[in-house]
Amino acid sequence: QVQLVESGGGLVQAGGSLRLSCAASGRTFSSYGMGWFRQAPGKEREFVGAISRSGGSTYYADSVKGRFTISRDNAKNTVYLQMNSLKPEDTAAYSCAAAPKNIGGSSEVEYTYWGQGTQVTVSS
Repeated sequence: QVQLVESGGGLVQAGGSLRLSCAASGRTFSSYGMGWFRQAPGKEREFVGAISRSGGSTYYADSVKGRFTISRDNAKNTVYLQMNSLKPEDTAAYSCAAAPKNIGGSSEVEYTYWGQGTQVTVSS
């Protein structure tokens, strides 16, 4: 069992930055590939990016590539989402998720555990 708790969301102006954190419970954090997803009001949840167990591999949705960076610290059981050059269309609830494999894909079904989410609002 892995419990995930996100933090770091808030209100930011367009062009600004935020760093989200996702803290995991349990001693098996490094066994999971981690992903970030987001869901805007009235829209389906969408994939943001993923990172491998060791942190050596990452990939991103085209919509955030070059602006967002995922990293992890296995000693702290935490995965991060650094978001730069934020746009109003990035406004959403952001959730982290854990996949029981080296690196999860872009499909939600690959992820076993989910956090509650943290709200990010980008004003224009």
